[in-house]
Amino acid sequence: MLKRVRAAWRPLRSLARQQRLVSTEAVAEQKSTSKAMKAYLERAREHDEFMTERRHEFQIGKRHLANMMGEDPETFTQEDIDRAIEYLFPSGLFEKKARPIMKPPEEIFPQRKAAEFDETGRPHHFLFYTGRPHLYQLLHDIVRKINELNKFEDAMVSKGLSPDPNLALQSVGFEWVSKVHLENALMESLSDRDYNTFVNAIQRLSSLPYAYKEKEFIMGYKKALLEQIKLDEIPKPQLDEDGREFISVYECRRKSSIGNVTLWKPGTGKITINGEDITYFREVQSREQLLFPLIFTDMLDKVDVVCHVEKGGWSSQAGALRWGIATALRSFLDGDSIERMRVAGLLTKDFRTRERKKPGQAGARRKFTWKKR
Repeated sequence: MLKRVRAAWRPLRSLARQQRLVSTEAVAEQKSTSKAMKAYLERAREHDEFMTERRHEFQIGKRHLANMMGEDPETFTQEDIDRAIEYLFPSGLFEKKARPIMKPPEEIFPQRKAAEFDETGRPHHFLFYTGRPHLYQLLHDIVRKINELNKFEDAMVSKGLSPDPNLALQSVGFEWVSKVHLENALMESLSDRDYNTFVNAIQRLSSLPYAYKEKEFIMGYKKALLEQIKLDEIPKPQLDEDGREFISVYECRRKSSIGNVTLWKPGTGKITINGEDITYFREVQSREQLLFPLIFTDMLDKVDVVCHVEKGGWSSQAGALRWGIATALRSFLDGDSIERMRVAGLLTKDFRTRERKKPGQAGARRKFTWKKR
């Protein structure tokens, strides 16, 4: 009889033992999740919910604004939003921060990294303990793509094939994203050494013969310089009595010199400066400065230039007229030529001036010799 009772109680004892083990593991798991980890996960969850609500409100506001302007909300872009706000809420305030704005929440609120740990405190990213996991992940991807392109090049060489030159990546008119832009994209602080390492790696990838296979990846870290030209309103040439196109540029400044430039096309290359020819400048260097924009754009014998300049010396007057001629030439050139001029520095104003002498000193920076006796 006793054996039968023990046999009946044996399954119940094993079931109770399993329940105790499960409860012990649950308590251990709760203890392993610290209060700091719980607070961290809670903050990450609240931030995600906050950004989701702001995105929803932005979409609702955009639809209302599009309906007020009588446009389609589905095709209503950020430029349309800015134009609509400027029309509906005109403001004479000079401070831009005081004007009403409406932009996506990602541009207004600072970005934060997603939760990097699980409930047990283990990091999700395998490069977390490097200090900059996103940067090293990016470098890892670049090296992987370089190795893949090298293998692909070896396969093409073994088949006797060469890369298509028409598909080569264009480097003119582009530059790599700045350090600040890369930091915002990776959401990590970078040193100059880290940024130079990234630039060297991405340049090596883009220099490969078959780099066009990774065009989308490479162009994601390039910025088109031509966008800055599009922002500037290039004036259209006017017509004179003879039907020739001309453009005038006023207040061309360099140091204390100020000048005006008028450029006609077509022309024969005649240059007039204060009623004289190019011999107005006695020095050869000043003449070269004046002719450099015309030679650079191959417009030396295709336009006529009339200049008036006053004040300053020979160097400052030549610099002022050089900038005026380069600015006027934009109206007669295509986008690629304008971009080459911008890269060459012809469209950049030189605001440097002579630093004044200070009282009690021998010059602007120079001090009198100090003598103890």
